[in-house]
Amino acid sequence: MDKEFAPDLITLIDDENVEHNFEILDTIENEKGLFYALYPVFDEAQDAVADDGEYYIMEVIEEDSEEQLAEVENEELLDELAEIFEKRFEELFYEE
Repeated sequence: MDKEFAPDLITLIDDENVEHNFEILDTIENEKGLFYALYPVFDEAQDAVADDGEYYIMEVIEEDSEEQLAEVENEELLDELAEIFEKRFEELFYEE
């Protein structure tokens, strides 16, 4: 089976040691850092249908010589990244 079109998945563990699965929708790497647009992956179809379609923007940071993902704290940077991701999603998914 050709896996060329398989989604890029990542598992994150929150502060309560609960695992959450995400699909990596897109990445941005620029002078401000490396950022991922992540969309939750659901085990149950009902959960996916009930979801509001929100994605998360996370920043790759290095902590204790390990790469980790963290929320983007700077609201201005978050808005800038969201605008870039939204434009790219629009170009990718809504081409005429």
